[in-house]
Amino acid sequence: MTRRSHALIRRFPFSSRAALCALAAAGLSFPAFAQQDLARFHDAPASVDQARNPYAGAADAGKALFAAHCASCHGASAQGNGNVPPLASARVKQASAGALFWFIGKGDVNNGMPAWNSLPEQERWELVSYLQSLDSASASKSNAPTAVASTTAGNWPPPTAPFTDFRYEAPGTVRKITVADLPQPYATSSAGNAPQLVARPAGAWPKAPPGFKVELFATGLENPRLLRTAPNGDVFVAETRAGRITVFRGITADGHPKETHVFATGLHQPFGIAFYPAEHPQWVYVGDTDAVLRFPYRDGDLQASGAPEHIADLPHGDRGHSTRDVAFSPDGKRMYVSVGSASNVDDPDTTPGEKYRANILVFRPDGSDMKVYASGIRNPVGLAVDPKDGTLWCSVNERDGLGDNLVPDYITHVQEGGFYGWPWWYLGPHQDPRHAGKHPELRDKAIVPDVLLNPHNASLQLTFYTGSQFPEEYRGDIFASEHGSWNRSVRVGYEVIRLPRHGTARASGEYQDFLTGFVLPSGQAWGRPVGVTTAGDGSLLVSDDGGNVIWRVSYGKP
Repeated sequence: MTRRSHALIRRFPFSSRAALCALAAAGLSFPAFAQQDLARFHDAPASVDQARNPYAGAADAGKALFAAHCASCHGASAQGNGNVPPLASARVKQASAGALFWFIGKGDVNNGMPAWNSLPEQERWELVSYLQSLDSASASKSNAPTAVASTTAGNWPPPTAPFTDFRYEAPGTVRKITVADLPQPYATSSAGNAPQLVARPAGAWPKAPPGFKVELFATGLENPRLLRTAPNGDVFVAETRAGRITVFRGITADGHPKETHVFATGLHQPFGIAFYPAEHPQWVYVGDTDAVLRFPYRDGDLQASGAPEHIADLPHGDRGHSTRDVAFSPDGKRMYVSVGSASNVDDPDTTPGEKYRANILVFRPDGSDMKVYASGIRNPVGLAVDPKDGTLWCSVNERDGLGDNLVPDYITHVQEGGFYGWPWWYLGPHQDPRHAGKHPELRDKAIVPDVLLNPHNASLQLTFYTGSQFPEEYRGDIFASEHGSWNRSVRVGYEVIRLPRHGTARASGEYQDFLTGFVLPSGQAWGRPVGVTTAGDGSLLVSDDGGNVIWRVSYGKP
């Protein structure tokens, strides 16, 4: 057992240590629970480290090249977009100039990085100079607008039904995608079309169904993401890049918070928030990207009364999905934690960084007795427990790289012990051609999810509507935020959807557009929904990390 393994075991509660020791005896050293900072940068050969950058002082030239070739996916300040991580990271900083040059030329097409060997060597070295000039401030910047809003509408061909794009999204439109609708892999090319964020133009506003009113609830936030409503009605938001949790109390007559407070700071990419126990909670649990923490809490606390307690380490690293949601079973005996993959398609059999990722893990509330609850879920961003029957549900980002209309994202109830396909299979017995011939024994075990969404929607948080303000037919329905596509030739997502359940425990497979209008006719985006929760008065709150605001949707207001 390695020194690092011993250190990890010391951080786990005693009841987990036996399991970890057993894994160590089997030859595993827990790579997914430790940051991958010692690994070779994208497996670059050691020989490239000897290369020296002949254009080491050309950061300004590299910045111009980055804007032309790279900013659409990596962000104008290299801060990352969606699933693309920031480039001012320890992983990039620790890489040699030769390794960066090698990777820029080679790329990683399966994981969304084109090969840029068509660029002249000088330009690739200038890009390296720019990357090595980035400081940590670049990594913490929000996705600020990068362009002026255009008034010119795009001219794209219409989508192929039942798939859609932003031009056809409209509140109340019903959609249903089935496995029979799936095209063959590579029926279209794999697009690189990251959102170009612009400031919200005058007159641009989210659109909701008739009878609903949309207002700005809170502004001036820093990367607001997941939202959770406390039992007493206070609303907590994870400002992920800022590393803090903010809390809002009450709603004024004009739809704004009566009070705003900072609950906790100094966190590491916080996302998930959960209150435990469900009634008269004593703790607020937070899902950082590398650990579950909990703060002491009593109903009505507006600021953490003590330092966080470290509950459990989580798989993490500079690469891959960073969101970690947290939810509890109704009896309070189980803590569910979502952990997304470290890649788009990497095989866990051969890629150590994928072990224990693309799963929903389950612990006891004290962080002990970790198990895999369900597997093969590429990125189960949002978790929610049905308040009626206690069933766990999740909202999933499926894989990219197989074309515009593959693979559909999805929302589903989660079967304990269930396998959902990633990376070898998808949506039942459909094999990813990048893993042809692998794991035939899993073909018939891959579960088809309940509701298939448009591919590349980037489905994030989901919530069950528990209020009484909306019409009766909305009670118990699921709302989910769709952050929006990058791997699609014409944008899709950038909306909030509704999954009507018609009073049943499951879902029929259909969903509806609910809150739309975040994309301009030019294809530029001014908003990106992330979090969604039912406020204490029964309105729906939606966080938007494109505009750094929270929207409020109410019903029956003049």
